[in-house]
Amino acid sequence: MSIFKQLTEISRKRGTGYIVLIDPDTRDEKGLISFVEKLNEADVDAIFIGGSLLVDGEFHKCIDIVKEHSTIPVIIFPGSVQQISPKADAILFLSIISGRNPQYLFGDHVIAAPAIYKAGIEPISTGYMLFDSGRTTTAEFITNTKPLPPHKPEIAMAHALAAQFMGMSTVYLEAGSGADNPVPDAVIKAVSSFVDIPVIVGGGIKTPEAAAAKARAGASFIVTGNVLDKFDDPNIIKKFSQAIHWKE
Repeated sequence: MSIFKQLTEISRKRGTGYIVLIDPDTRDEKGLISFVEKLNEADVDAIFIGGSLLVDGEFHKCIDIVKEHSTIPVIIFPGSVQQISPKADAILFLSIISGRNPQYLFGDHVIAAPAIYKAGIEPISTGYMLFDSGRTTTAEFITNTKPLPPHKPEIAMAHALAAQFMGMSTVYLEAGSGADNPVPDAVIKAVSSFVDIPVIVGGGIKTPEAAAAKARAGASFIVTGNVLDKFDDPNIIKKFSQAIHWKE
């Protein structure tokens, strides 16, 4: 069974799947191993690896370490065409459909496609929708794309439906790493009720309670990242997992 089918089955059974994003630039080897062990214990459904900037080139090493210490599916969340590894299980084949920069709509994809094919990893066609979160995020700056207005659900719905009609497997509603404001629940509810493909939601989700609300609003998958490092609670990942898996 493909990774994407495994994840959609998880979402169907558990209500919403839980994915944790690891930025290779934010953890040394010892810290990464410890973090992955916590993910194993917290019943996380998948791990995203990637980032808009990779300062120290630890991308491939990060994947090796995660695969060595966990059986959780590893999916590349690429910030550039350089972020491709045969060690991963799958890769989000992202098109930034919220913007109009041709490089991120189709340009980089032509360069990346042969490398992904050669690596033998599963591509998951994803319509990436960046929302205004109250400040300029790294993703917005690097991609030079204008984010969608969070108070206009109908615009988000139209973009998501276009992604579905173009044959994309999923849409990713993103406020950006460390966003001041996450994607509103009203937008998630509107989009998830309008399309038939899974809806991934990430960025700025600061508490298990907020994650639970977005799961109930219709998110198929919730993604958290660096917010997990801001808690002193050693069980915070497990609390997010329990809040997100609302059918259990």
